[in-house]
Amino acid sequence: MRMAGGNAAIVLAAAPQRLRNADAPWPYRQDSDFHYLSGFPEPEAVLALLPGRPQAECVLFCRERDQLDERWHGKRIGTEGAVTGFGLNDAFPIDDIDDILPGLLEGRERLYCHFGREPEFDAHLLTWMRRLHDARGGGVVPRELMSLGYLLDELRLFKSRGELKLLRRASQLAVEAHRAAYTMAQPGCYEYAIEAELLRSMRAAGAVPSYPPTVASGKNACILHYADNHTRLECGDLVLIDAGAEWHCYASDITRTIPVDGHFTGPQRELYDLVQTAQSAAISMVCPGNDWDSVHGAAVRVITEGLCALGLLPGDPCAALESEAYKRYFMHKTGHWLGLDVHDAGDYRVDGQPRVLEAGMVLAVEPGIYVPQGDTTVAEAYRGIGIRIEDVVVVTASGPEVLSADLPTVAEEVEDMLAGRG
Repeated sequence: MRMAGGNAAIVLAAAPQRLRNADAPWPYRQDSDFHYLSGFPEPEAVLALLPGRPQAECVLFCRERDQLDERWHGKRIGTEGAVTGFGLNDAFPIDDIDDILPGLLEGRERLYCHFGREPEFDAHLLTWMRRLHDARGGGVVPRELMSLGYLLDELRLFKSRGELKLLRRASQLAVEAHRAAYTMAQPGCYEYAIEAELLRSMRAAGAVPSYPPTVASGKNACILHYADNHTRLECGDLVLIDAGAEWHCYASDITRTIPVDGHFTGPQRELYDLVQTAQSAAISMVCPGNDWDSVHGAAVRVITEGLCALGLLPGDPCAALESEAYKRYFMHKTGHWLGLDVHDAGDYRVDGQPRVLEAGMVLAVEPGIYVPQGDTTVAEAYRGIGIRIEDVVVVTASGPEVLSADLPTVAEEVEDMLAGRG
């Protein structure tokens, strides 16, 4: 609230409950910014932060307790529970917000909000502003509507000790889910059965998936956002598994590519080792003082040199780097911020320059190589091979901390791990 200033207000709505179809709702997940500021887990709530207000600076509007509704849908926290359980200064029934909130905003010069994100809430916000303007005597309406992301994105980029503890747990649960899924990843199994084991492991531990898992076998691994998960695994294939767990709204993001029958073929091993070396080079750059582009650049250099050496890219590595020919097989960035969202809040460039890494930042590091099945410019043995390796990495004062390090990436260790499958 100090960043907003004493003459500002922050108003933020909880995520609405969304329907999957007809009257069947999706599992509820709180808005990340709302969770960050309040921890309050229910829908139909509005948070107002009012710096300098002597009566209460943190005010929540939420649903009241309702015995009849709670028999159908479960216990509500209520206004008293919001104050006692979540450290808020005061709470009012959401049904009273039209009468109370406009007065709380009177005299504030700036209003920080997520205008444009939820049209229904935007309409309510404009109604409150109009009501304040039309009040007897003419209430003083905030003159500026400011993006709340301007304040929160920078805060969310740096994780506290408590947040890092949650991210470590989310990463460990994802590691356990991957290990459980590998027992299924054998010839004759279907991708959806592996997905089911990932989900079973996470839910059994009290977590949820942080995104729909990708289980891409064979040539499917060359599709970056593959989502069907319906193909039968065949002997000799690789299977790319991209799955993260969410723990108390904090996400992990882990990808491994393993041989279905437990052993890499020669061409698979060549490309796998190249991706693994590139990831190691990129992770080594996750240190305070290095910039965001240096992480990607380290992976690009290794992959480009390796593809040229293997003959997948013609000519000299320097020329391939200059022309960006590597994008034929490595077309995405090497990572992204990670936290409450899988692709978390935070700028990647500041004043036009790559963001400099600082302790407390958390990112996923995920280089890959994807050779399309129909690429006749390369030897047939390489066609249809897709490989990605991804880990959760914290920037610390002493260097990178890999939260998902318990899941091996070195080829020999991967094969040893798979040899113990039932």
